[in-house]
Order: sequence, then C-alpha cells, then structure tokens
Amino acid sequence: MLDKFKSRARALKQESLTLYFALRDPRTPWYARAFVAVVVAYALSPIDLIPDFVPVLGYLDDLIIVPAGIALALKLIPPQVMAEARVTAASQRAERRVGFIGAGIIALIWILTIISALALFIRLLFREKI
Repeated sequence: MLDKFKSRARALKQESLTLYFALRDPRTPWYARAFVAVVVAYALSPIDLIPDFVPVLGYLDDLIIVPAGIALALKLIPPQVMAEARVTAASQRAERRVGFIGAGIIALIWILTIISALALFIRLLFREKI
C-alpha cells in the first residue's frame, strides 16, 4: 500500500510539473490559467475549507480538493498543449526557485491582507462616536 501511495505521489508531482509547463504555453486558455492559480493558491494557503486540526476531515479535504483540482485543470488545457508539456516535463525539471517565488507571492498576499485588516480594525476602533 505504501508503494502505491508513493507512486501516486510521484505521478501527482509529475502532473504538477506538467501543469507548470502547460501554463507557460500561450495556447492555454485564460480560464485554465486562472483555475490552476486558484488550485495552487488553495494548496499553499494556510486557510482551508475544513481546518487541519479537525480530526481526519482536516487533512482529507487537502487529499481530495487539491488532486481533484489538478485533475480538472488537466482537462481544461487542450490535449496538444498537455502532450507537449508532458514531453517537456519529462525532459526537464522546473527551476527550484519557481516554488520559492510562488510561496513568496502567497506569503506577501497574506501579509498585505493581515496588515489591511489590522488597519481597518484600528480605524474602526478609534473612530469617534457620535
């Protein structure tokens, strides 16, 4: 069972790399790019639909939603683009810095969101009462 899980994890990693190369192709529709961005943002985001501290269900949503999102994204991208992206993914490895850049962008978005929420909270807290 562990070997089956490892092989599926490798396949998911390979498909993620394939998606990376497919998204860089100009023939990929905008809606596929947007959907993949949402799936990646959800996967990297610390906020889940079901919090991870909820026993079993907390991690189960990540095990279902992210792979289902990747599977749907693979169907949204034209077959010819996917075929070329698979060949490229098999022959190359994405630069490691791409992951750090993506994580940095997500972290920056969360930091800006928290700062904005705090500024709004402080403004509302210290607003003069009429």
